[in-house]
Amino acid sequence: MRLAVAACLVLGGCSVQQQDQIARDAARSAITPVLVERFPGVPLEPALDCVIENASAVQIRALALDGVTGTTESTVQIVTDIVSKPETLTCLAAEGLPALLR
Repeated sequence: MRLAVAACLVLGGCSVQQQDQIARDAARSAITPVLVERFPGVPLEPALDCVIENASAVQIRALALDGVTGTTESTVQIVTDIVSKPETLTCLAAEGLPALLR
């Protein structure tokens, strides 16, 4: 994964869609430990999807970098900011709550 990110960034041979998907995948690896630690009991996959879908491009890039270099306090702050957005809370209520009730 890290090799793929590095190769794409260095070579620039990836399409915009491929770059976006690689960044989102790397961001997910940074977001996961934050969600597990800060929001235990919340269904992980729906929460990850909600956070990724409601993150700005700048936030995705920062989280993707953290996914490669490791989780920092900045990672926690970015994820907390995204989770606090009304759109993310709505997504979590729609996607995460049904998973909890199963």
